[in-house]
Amino acid sequence: MNEISRVPVCPACLRAVLPIEAEYFCVSCRTPFLNRFPLDESGRCALCRSGLRAFDVTYTFGSYDGVLRELIHLYKYGKVRALAKPLGDMLLRALPRDEAFDCVTPVPLHWRKRWQRGFNQADLLARHIARRTGIRHARLLLRPRFTASQASLSNAKRRRNVRSAFACARPDQAAGRRVLLVDDVMTTGSTGAACALALKRAGALRVALITVARADRRFVYSLQTSSSATGVKS
Repeated sequence: MNEISRVPVCPACLRAVLPIEAEYFCVSCRTPFLNRFPLDESGRCALCRSGLRAFDVTYTFGSYDGVLRELIHLYKYGKVRALAKPLGDMLLRALPRDEAFDCVTPVPLHWRKRWQRGFNQADLLARHIARRTGIRHARLLLRPRFTASQASLSNAKRRRNVRSAFACARPDQAAGRRVLLVDDVMTTGSTGAACALALKRAGALRVALITVARADRRFVYSLQTSSSATGVKS
């Protein structure tokens, strides 16, 4: 019996998940855009230009919708841990071959959330990457402060919610290192940015965030751009 057959999801559904595609991406956070208007001459979006993102670059496999969204929910909330393998393989497909890292670390859960869920979904994904690539796995971060769910918050409130929520537990292992930070989903990048900031304050040389999926906000951005141009409030 192969690995996929042990996962309670049909192989056709796993094969149906496709990488995210767009003509325009921010070179740093890889946010997709409908046109080049939000990007500066170097290809960076407004949030990256303003310094609100502490990570150096992000990589992601697919768009957080359709089958992939259902798989991630089944993995995280349905507690189907066997999905760590196929989802981890998607991460590996998104990881550039020319990038070098000293360690791979997961976005941590607060102890209360980990107790409720029973596992840290990001940690299983990070371990899968470590096994397949030989990059050292290390739990560099802690989440000492419990935070509200990010799901229903605006962009600004998301950033405030996770501000100072993370700390580097092993500064000696982060200092001077190139760190691959792993999470399952990126929505606005607030959580990844807060984690990256904690690593950078501990002396990390470079932090790259990699996620299985990211929220595709191209339609939202196009509405905001249109409203700004016409003076209509959305």
